[in-house]
Amino acid sequence: MTRYDRQTRLPGFDAAGQAKLAAARVLVVGAGGLGATVLPALVGAGIGHLRLADPDVVEESNLHRQTLFRMADIGRPKAEAAAMALAGLNPDCKISALVARVDPVVAQAELSGINLVIDAADSFATTYALSDACHARRLPLVSASVLGRQGYVGGFCGGAPSLRAVFPDLPDRMGSCASDGVMAPVVAALGALQAQMALAVLLEQAPSPLGQMLSLDLASWRLGGFRFDGAEEPETASPEILAPAQITRDDLVIDLRAAALPEPQVRAGQRIVFVCTTGLRAWRAAKAAIASGHRSVAIIGDGA
Repeated sequence: MTRYDRQTRLPGFDAAGQAKLAAARVLVVGAGGLGATVLPALVGAGIGHLRLADPDVVEESNLHRQTLFRMADIGRPKAEAAAMALAGLNPDCKISALVARVDPVVAQAELSGINLVIDAADSFATTYALSDACHARRLPLVSASVLGRQGYVGGFCGGAPSLRAVFPDLPDRMGSCASDGVMAPVVAALGALQAQMALAVLLEQAPSPLGQMLSLDLASWRLGGFRFDGAEEPETASPEILAPAQITRDDLVIDLRAAALPEPQVRAGQRIVFVCTTGLRAWRAAKAAIASGHRSVAIIGDGA
């Protein structure tokens, strides 16, 4: 127990607590900026099994905030490079890497046997898909998002309201790190809060971070938060988040990436599936379709 001596001295965190962490199976989706802080914190704390998923490769523009990687990692899959870096931190932790995007189909397969999911993907389509899957299975989800010098982290599902209960719709404009920029210390701060929430859930500490939102704005030096235990779930999870493999021959697929879009002819009761790169334009198109009376609407972020 020498490795964990400092944390097991905390009230309520003894050898039994350490055993809970050793038995835990955690899925972390995203090995980027948030993952660079979340992953070492979990491995260092003694999580027994860690499954790491990320579809991307390391780029030089990642290195200012994704501190698990080095120049020699450029071009390598992030999941594999991160797993190799983490393997040298704690031999007690079994780490496996998945070089793939976690869409709804992949999520259903990967959630089997998992105790906790951490959304560090910084992709709203992935976040909503994970929330839907975790809510159905009553699995806890700790999700964070960061842009510029601000962001949030929250504990969802697992008996608490889902992400859709707190964020039933998206803002009119959503930026990205590539277009709007991001500061590395803000990402690290939110990743640290995310890791702390995850450990508190696994240790069953009270009060639970499930149903808790924390916000951080380092542009105005403000830290806020609120409980959302009473947030009501929407009647339907609409628009539904799909994987490309879930498209059927009966669906009307509208690919918003096409240069010219034909006027769609929708049959009565037919499901409309909007596709774009990130899912954002598809979400807006789906909401417009719902507002005009269509009830069966779904989106795909094919590249989110």
